[in-house]
Formats: sequence, structure tokens, C-alpha cells
Amino acid sequence: MHVVPGLKVLYFGTPVVLVSTRNEDGTANLAPISSAWWLGQYAMLGLGDAARTTANLLRERECVLSLPSSALADAVDRLALTTGRPDVPEKKAKQGYRYEPEKFAAAHLTEQPSDLVRPPRVAECPVQLECRVVAAHPFGGPALHATAFQAEVLRTHVEEDLVVPDTHHVDPEGWDPLITKFCEFYGGGHRLRPSRLADGWNMPHQRPGGERTARTGTA
Repeated sequence: MHVVPGLKVLYFGTPVVLVSTRNEDGTANLAPISSAWWLGQYAMLGLGDAARTTANLLRERECVLSLPSSALADAVDRLALTTGRPDVPEKKAKQGYRYEPEKFAAAHLTEQPSDLVRPPRVAECPVQLECRVVAAHPFGGPALHATAFQAEVLRTHVEEDLVVPDTHHVDPEGWDPLITKFCEFYGGGHRLRPSRLADGWNMPHQRPGGERTARTGTA
């Protein structure tokens, strides 16, 4: 039997993407997102308009999309509830976000120079996509305040062990992406660790015995 619960969020399960961009002063910004998909050599990215990443993409028109494996869940979680904006938006402040100008250092990740764009790659990520923004579209209406970015992939970097020998294909058996399902971290089909982002969004939490309870974080 189906029910109509009136879902607050629709993060059914997508790969985490670390988006690196350049700030106005030339420093690097890094942000985790889970609203991304690919078709051919293009990616579509969904970001809120209040994000520093959105402003950087609109101004610089380029980025790197680094895809972390499930082993990097801790690093990604260190970026949760951080923003590159010194003037933290009121809504984010209520959720527990804080200003963090040194995103790579905060996540314990390493900047790696790119070949074709200015933003750096994330050295620890096994898949890295250098991109340029070719279009930006307002998305979601006045209640959401978001932008959908179309990005062309200019160059792809993949760990050698993930490439099927003598082909141009990634081995799906070897690639274990970090997945977010309703703000929780999953890899290999299993929940990996508690999520600060889920706390900030007051998502229900599953206890070891299977019982679900509301989190105590602020909504």
C-alpha cells in the first residue's frame, strides 16, 4: 500500500560531487553537492543561489567536479555545514553552518593543479572532471531560489586502477562512489557514518535496532 507522506526532501540517492571553484581573490573554494547528473560529455549541477559556489560559477564559468569514493566519507563530512561566504545566510546559520575560508584544509584534502581550468582538482578523489559552464538556468521557482548549471567536461582524470585495461571505460566493480541518500552517507549499499548535514536538516535517524527517531538538530 502506498501512502502520501508529503516528503520534505527528494535526495533518493546520488553520488557526492566535490565542486572546486575560484573565489574573487583567486583562492580555491570547495563544496560538496548531491544534485548532479551526466549525459554524454555534459553535467547538470543544481545549487542554491545563496552558495558561494553559485556566485563563483556565474563569474568564472569553470570548475572541477571531483568524485570521492566511499572511503572519503569522513573528509566530505568535515565540509558539511560550512560555507565560503563570510556573511553566512540567516537560514544556513540557523542550521548550524559556519564560515570556512580554507575548505581544502578543513576537509584534510589536497589541491592538485588542473590542466585546462583554474580551479584545482581534489588529489584524493579517484575521478576528477575539469569543466566549463556553458549555460545557467534559474530553477525551482521563488520558493527554492536555485540555479541549474550545464557544464561541459573538458578533461577527465581517473585513477589507473579504475580503468578497464586497454579500454576507455571505468570498471564498475572497482568504482565505489560515495552516495548520499536523504543526507546520509552510503557506500557499497551500507550506511557509513553519521552525517552532520543530516543533523543540520533534522533528518530522521536510524538506530542500530532499526527504530527511527527524529534528530535533535535545528531545522
